[in-house]
Amino acid sequence: MDTDSHLIPAPRTTHQADAPNRLTPATTLHTAPGTEPLAALLRGTIGAATGLALPEGGGDGEGDGNTDRIVLRLDPDLPGGPEAYRLSTDRTLQNVAALVEGATPAGVFRGMQTLRQLLGPEAFRRAPVAAGRDWTLPGVTIEDSPRFGWRGLMLDVARHFMPKDGVLRYLDLIAAHKLNVFHFHLTDDQGWRIEIKRYPRLTEVGAWRSRTKWGHRASPLWDEKPHGGYYTQDDIREIVAYAAERHIRVVPEIDLPGHSQAAIAAYPELGNTDVIDTASLSVWDTWGVNPNVLAPTDNTLRFYEGVLEEVLDLFPEDVSPFIHIGGDECPKEQWQKSDVAQDRIRELGLGGENELQSWIIRHFDTWLSARGRRLIGWDEILEGGLAPGAAVSSWRGYGAGIAAAEAGHDVVMCPEQYVYLDHRQAPGADEPVPIGFVRTLEDVYRFEPVPPQLGPEAAAHVLGTQANAWTEVMENQSRVDYQVFPRLAAFAEVAWSTLPAPAARDFADFERRMAAHYKRLDALGVDYRPPAGPLPWQQRPGVVGRPIEGAPPNR
Repeated sequence: MDTDSHLIPAPRTTHQADAPNRLTPATTLHTAPGTEPLAALLRGTIGAATGLALPEGGGDGEGDGNTDRIVLRLDPDLPGGPEAYRLSTDRTLQNVAALVEGATPAGVFRGMQTLRQLLGPEAFRRAPVAAGRDWTLPGVTIEDSPRFGWRGLMLDVARHFMPKDGVLRYLDLIAAHKLNVFHFHLTDDQGWRIEIKRYPRLTEVGAWRSRTKWGHRASPLWDEKPHGGYYTQDDIREIVAYAAERHIRVVPEIDLPGHSQAAIAAYPELGNTDVIDTASLSVWDTWGVNPNVLAPTDNTLRFYEGVLEEVLDLFPEDVSPFIHIGGDECPKEQWQKSDVAQDRIRELGLGGENELQSWIIRHFDTWLSARGRRLIGWDEILEGGLAPGAAVSSWRGYGAGIAAAEAGHDVVMCPEQYVYLDHRQAPGADEPVPIGFVRTLEDVYRFEPVPPQLGPEAAAHVLGTQANAWTEVMENQSRVDYQVFPRLAAFAEVAWSTLPAPAARDFADFERRMAAHYKRLDALGVDYRPPAGPLPWQQRPGVVGRPIEGAPPNR
């Protein structure tokens, strides 16, 4: 197999050579200034899989006479931005086994992922499967850089908690696919997953629910076991540091003013106490849009400022310049009935409940901006007017993203019709808990993040794109794997590679390359959906989904 022709995502340019190369027990690792931290990552992946020690050779190895070496070094003049890289395994050209150059350390790291693919699927294991073998590298020079600076995966750990080790595993998986943003959905009606020391009941109460709806919210089935969990602050620091080592930015999401019943269950004064008995609320055990939203009071603002102060400390600016505050699916019925909310509307001279939500969003935009961060929220934050510096996650289609970009706001395109990975992958009845639209591997591959009607100035506001994995019907890591893969591989190519218009994309060639990529996923232990359909243990017979093609899925 010519591994250089099976790369995912596809590189910009590849130059073939007639001089293949290899790694052997004599291979050394040379790190030029600025690349030293990457040595441990390379030894922990390629070194662990091959069983090669890759001892330090010192410097960039120039002039030391050793041609059996891997060299990592920086070349700031590489075109294509900070993640650009050049990888050469052509012995006649570079007189090394592998030379990985990057415009920055992030670029070198992306090149290391390509080097790993060139070595074959066994290079994705954690230990050697065969002792004493040589590792062949095709002779090739690859010059590559990404199309978008924001290439993300959103993982919802609020609906179903994913233990810390699973989160670290997903950081490895997205790094292997050259993604660079991890959107960490930490709070929702069904659970609060981050320790906040000044408000301990958020995790003492808000992290646990007594039971869970099994299937779509219309299902009559329940899982009667209590469910929950949360990340301690040291867990969060570990996750953030692990991401930073892999040149992945983390975008924490603290949902407000909707999707907040877990917080209200922990601190009832946060809710609309003049409308409902908030003290009777518990962490929500089912799915859908929840009517119990935060009260627009000064106490609520001070409470969430306190939450965000700890969040900012846990997610440093260099790793997390953006803070996501949700802002989606906030029903206004309680505000309409609340004297407190109506008094606030009159006091501020607002035009109604949508402008009241906008006032809350603007408050936190100002608060975050004063601390050197940028607010980003779901596209409902456009309703009632958007703060000038805020960015938008466009999820309800392209429309909101187009409007935001044309108004000068930065946008991340993640329309549910294309990149919601909780949606079913095929129309068959054996899909486990079929939800929402049918979106196949090919559908994801033909997704175009930049709407063609955007002019160049507005299109420049499209920061990039991300795929979203909401976990209402993903009760464990295996189920997350099934929904996310292999479609994340198609998404990664859309986000990284410069592709033709959707209709002109060569999906047959992508499928050909996926034949090798499935073997990499096997080596990584990913429980992906096989091309022929779910395996018997991946199905969920009798569990009600929402298989209505064309209808808004409304999570």
